[in-house]
Amino acid sequence: MPAKVILGTQWGDEGKGKFTDLMADDAELVVRFQGGNNAGHTIVFGGNTFKLHLVPSGILRKNVTSVVGNGVVIDPAAFLKELDQLAEANVETGDLKISDRAHVIMPYHKTIDGLEEVVKGNLAAGTTKRGIGPCYSDKTARFGMRMCDLMDPEEFRHKLSVAYPLKSKYIQALDGDIGQTMEEIFDEYMALAERLKPYVCDTSVLINDALDQGKNILFEGAQGTHLDIDHGVYPYGTSSSTVTGGCLIGTGLGPKRLDKVVGVVKAYTSRVGTGPFPTELFDDLGEHIADKGGEFGTTTGRRRRVGWLDLVMVEYAVRVNGLDSIVITKSDVLAGLDEIKVATHYTQDGKDVHHFPASMPDVARCVPQYHTLAGWPDLTSEEWGAIASKGRDGLPEGLKAYITFIEANLKVPVDVVSYGPGREENIYL
Repeated sequence: MPAKVILGTQWGDEGKGKFTDLMADDAELVVRFQGGNNAGHTIVFGGNTFKLHLVPSGILRKNVTSVVGNGVVIDPAAFLKELDQLAEANVETGDLKISDRAHVIMPYHKTIDGLEEVVKGNLAAGTTKRGIGPCYSDKTARFGMRMCDLMDPEEFRHKLSVAYPLKSKYIQALDGDIGQTMEEIFDEYMALAERLKPYVCDTSVLINDALDQGKNILFEGAQGTHLDIDHGVYPYGTSSSTVTGGCLIGTGLGPKRLDKVVGVVKAYTSRVGTGPFPTELFDDLGEHIADKGGEFGTTTGRRRRVGWLDLVMVEYAVRVNGLDSIVITKSDVLAGLDEIKVATHYTQDGKDVHHFPASMPDVARCVPQYHTLAGWPDLTSEEWGAIASKGRDGLPEGLKAYITFIEANLKVPVDVVSYGPGREENIYL
């Protein structure tokens, strides 16, 4: 398949980074299409752990061109810091490309992000306060700065002279301080632009030319379906489009050019941030799953909320993304439990609910209805490895029944089951 997209089906943190890295083995380009450094992918490779926030996961593969699409918002300083960290680990970054249409996070975006979260009160999304939302807001309001503007000092100064006084007044209205003069911002960003210049190009041309040449391209999403600005738990999600449609818009790719969509499903559910969570566990079992799964945000370090797998959520992701197949991660975290629960539908005010509601008050009133399955044993790495060589037939009976139940309910095949963070810790079905 020359053009594949891999994305999350839940609230992010499903383990996409690992599988993007694995699928990149057959790719010549790996393209990130949305989000900013509010997202993070953790990849374990060669005894090292890499936490990537803006740079595509394919950067760890030799002979792969990593591309940051126009749908991504870029904090130049954070981006260059990540490149420096990769260089320290002897990772080559020279083939990296950034869209000239990608929008730039400005210092005032970060200030506004923190101030607005306070004003929103219980509608706050629990953002990372890294300026992502305000940057996307400026993009839509046509106050944004793009990478092509950053490359043009005269145009950048002109746009900054329009935006700066407006943002300063807005920040003052929120009892804040913009913190820098316009000239200080201009000088800072011109210095950053000089370092970024070699990476900037029209990536839509690059991507489409590569497809014309028969090259394999992997498109990676950040976060997950239920954080999507249109299809997520609004307003508790993110500011970009995390679904398949966002891949097309965020890269300049036509819909007929995409061949396969792979969804990553964590064997349970987790999320960082506020908002209703129907299957959330508040007991010792929830603590056990969170501890065993190492459920701390890659970007924020915040403890994630956890709960049972919710097939109402995942069905929605199957539908809006057009998933062709599924990858299940963290099956080892549930290993050792006597029984496993899976939410098949909800009840709300005495009625069955089979599709994820748009209204957050409605979601908050939904009571998950569970199907209970037998668990599977807690295995050593060696035992998991022996199972992996046998494929589906080697799965413990409980895990095999769990996978079969998921496939039957979602009507999408499970291709891979992961049992650890390492590249090799997978069972191909």
